[in-house]
Amino acid sequence: MKKWVLVSISFLCVPLIASAETLKMKDGTLISGSILSQTEYTLNLATSYGNITLNQREIEQILPDKHRLILKGGTQLVGVILDMDEFNLKLQTDDGATVNVDMPQIVTIEAYDYDRGQNAQQEFVEKQIEQQQAQQAAQAQSVHAAGQVSAAGGLTFDSDIDQVFDAKKATVVNGQVQTPAAQVPASSPQLLSDEEAFLKNVKAGNISQQDYAAAAKQELAAKKPQVKKTAAPVKRIEKNFSKYFALQIGATPLDLKATGQLAVGSGMVDVGDDGFDMGGTGIAVSGKFLWRVKESNFWLGPIVSFASVPNNNFNFTQGGHAYEMRSSGSLFSLGAAGNYYLNPKSRFACYLTAALQYEMLSVNYHGMRDDSFAFSDTLSSNGPSGAVGVGVETWIDDLMVGVEARQVFAPRKDELKKSAASNTVLQVQLSWKF
Repeated sequence: MKKWVLVSISFLCVPLIASAETLKMKDGTLISGSILSQTEYTLNLATSYGNITLNQREIEQILPDKHRLILKGGTQLVGVILDMDEFNLKLQTDDGATVNVDMPQIVTIEAYDYDRGQNAQQEFVEKQIEQQQAQQAAQAQSVHAAGQVSAAGGLTFDSDIDQVFDAKKATVVNGQVQTPAAQVPASSPQLLSDEEAFLKNVKAGNISQQDYAAAAKQELAAKKPQVKKTAAPVKRIEKNFSKYFALQIGATPLDLKATGQLAVGSGMVDVGDDGFDMGGTGIAVSGKFLWRVKESNFWLGPIVSFASVPNNNFNFTQGGHAYEMRSSGSLFSLGAAGNYYLNPKSRFACYLTAALQYEMLSVNYHGMRDDSFAFSDTLSSNGPSGAVGVGVETWIDDLMVGVEARQVFAPRKDELKKSAASNTVLQVQLSWKF
């Protein structure tokens, strides 16, 4: 039955029950006292009836000190006092809330008494003391093994554990473990001879359980096949990713042809409709940053690309002069791209890709005429372009690797209008999802 003990307001500046603890045992017994020391297995408690050592596994919990505050006007608060001085009291209620109360508002403070009866507590403590004294007397008669290490409180590690778990030494006879309960001195089993032990494939004589267990473990380990553990594959949940970044590098064949009138210094030369090939296979580098559209398989974001136009050499004769020319260039594009994943949860994820970009193509040419006249100029073709393609990628640790192929459609203008209207881009890529 719960009891409340009235605490005078004049003592509020002193911590309430500062050195007392209440322990609830698993059998329901409540023990009050001061904790002297404790280990992983035992707890030493000073009570009003003597000092006892409790088994940690028999303690259910250490109960907090609770108080009931009666305020002016009749309001009541129940909880654990966290802090208190002459002006303010901090109380944590049973629902976890923290309340600050001004001291002048408090009429009385009642401390909760967990004790269910002095007789029950005294009986429990006296019983524990008797059991511990009997156990200590039995241990004093046993032979202490050499080299034991003392633990805190004067006990050895072995005796500390034995005190908690009531451990007894066992022996092995004729290959069978004999517990203390099974060992009866009056009718102990007969030891096998060496011949009988050999025929029954057991160990003869008395050996320690430690030696028997070690030998059995070694024998089992020798027979057990070694199984190589393989790390379980990391399961990635696609819906947890919302951003995607890919860095791509590869090659693109650009079919570029210059036709019509080309500027040569202050004059012009006509290279005809056949023109000159100013293209070739160049290096293509791209980067795109995409966001998932809601929780679908569609990703959308910006893309930027750069491709080089390789060097070309060509000669021609016109108007009685011989010309030697060289060309090179670059292609830059910026726009938006989208990926649609067909099987995002598979080991190899395939996707369709498309892009809408604005391209800026620039081809520089320079040369020398046979009369040592040098010239240079630039051809350009700017305009929108579109691309469609496919890709596949797979996870390697926290990264993804893959390949992507795109067909880019971009009609050329002016002197480059006879160039091919589309070109292929083939790239390998390194990408991240996060």
